[in-house]
Amino acid sequence: MRLAALKPGDTLMLASGNYGITAGGADTGSVPGLPIFNLNGTAAAPITITGPATGPMPVLMGRSTHNTVRFSNASHVVVRRLEVNGRDLGGAGVAVQGPCNNITIEDCYLHGFGDDQQTVAISTTGQPTWGWIVRRNLIVGAGTGMYFGNSTGDSPFVAGLVEHNVVRDTIGYGMQVKRQAAWGSVPAGMPAGATTTIIRHNVFAKSGNSSTGDLARPNLLVGDCPPSGPGSSNGFAIYGNLLFENPSEGLFQCEGNVAFYANVLVTSGSALRVQTHDGSVRNIRIFHNTVVAGGSGIVVSGGAAGTTQRVFANAVFAGGTTVSVTSAGGSAADNVTDVRANAPGYLGNPLAAMPGLDLFPKAGMLKKTALDMSSISAHPDWNRDFNGAAYDSAFRGAYSGEGVNPGWTLAISTKPAA
Repeated sequence: MRLAALKPGDTLMLASGNYGITAGGADTGSVPGLPIFNLNGTAAAPITITGPATGPMPVLMGRSTHNTVRFSNASHVVVRRLEVNGRDLGGAGVAVQGPCNNITIEDCYLHGFGDDQQTVAISTTGQPTWGWIVRRNLIVGAGTGMYFGNSTGDSPFVAGLVEHNVVRDTIGYGMQVKRQAAWGSVPAGMPAGATTTIIRHNVFAKSGNSSTGDLARPNLLVGDCPPSGPGSSNGFAIYGNLLFENPSEGLFQCEGNVAFYANVLVTSGSALRVQTHDGSVRNIRIFHNTVVAGGSGIVVSGGAAGTTQRVFANAVFAGGTTVSVTSAGGSAADNVTDVRANAPGYLGNPLAAMPGLDLFPKAGMLKKTALDMSSISAHPDWNRDFNGAAYDSAFRGAYSGEGVNPGWTLAISTKPAA
């Protein structure tokens, strides 16, 4: 079956092996990579391009002349179980070069994008994109793991779902969603009303290859929505993620409208900072997170007029400031805080290296007075803890329970579904 002939409901199975090079390792003369142009499935009958369900994945070899998986004028396409090897030649792994929406990238392995901090494994720069699902992928050693939007604010990324990925050892961002300028026009089909991009159950971990100084970047950063007009009420729900280590920057930074909850953050440096970046700090909700940091824990500043920033029901252990909220519309309440050195008195084994790292509460330490959580009940899975269990609002931090952790053992690997 030819790629260009695919129609709604079709599945193209790629056999295992190397694509783009000869048996001797030389580049082939054919167009490299996977150009997904003018392919449009439907919501009920997507077009699927996949490797075998088991065994070795097909390997798409990158080139310096092209990005490897390329989308243009495409919609409702699923790309599954492919290995994308950029060979450190400078091309992106997955990129858009024309309008596209409702694209799914899942169960892929992307590597060989570490030649420069600006080289990206998955990128939507240059086009408005919406309805993307990025799920259960492994991204290793990229310059930037995922980069959605554009530094100029002109490439909206709307109503996305990013879940159960592992992004490790990036030079710069593990993931960034850029702030958005006012939309000059709304492409046909793109949601113009309020939408939420969900970032959940991922692992974002950095290591000693991270950039330092002016090039240092957080593991995860999300930017502002458009300042007015369509999309100006959009936001993020970020929950159930493990953010682990960053030797030169904070783990998470945000502005805009963000709910950040049931996450686990562990680092020798600083953990979480809310501040203006390229836009404005708007309505922020930070709750039910567990933070163990050598530097500061949760720091909130800025805040546009008429917005509120609430930090509550977290468990924060930090070598520097534990919780600081200085924005005019901000408040902090009902958090458990202490210095990092005292964290072992509250948590299972919070200063250990993996696989022994354990942030589950010790008996009697993080159960306090039950809180009224009705104000955050509109957020997805608002009443679930880091393990996906029902949340007892008397607990502080990412876990609901105490004693022995019945859920996932923290690791730099795919977080299983609850």
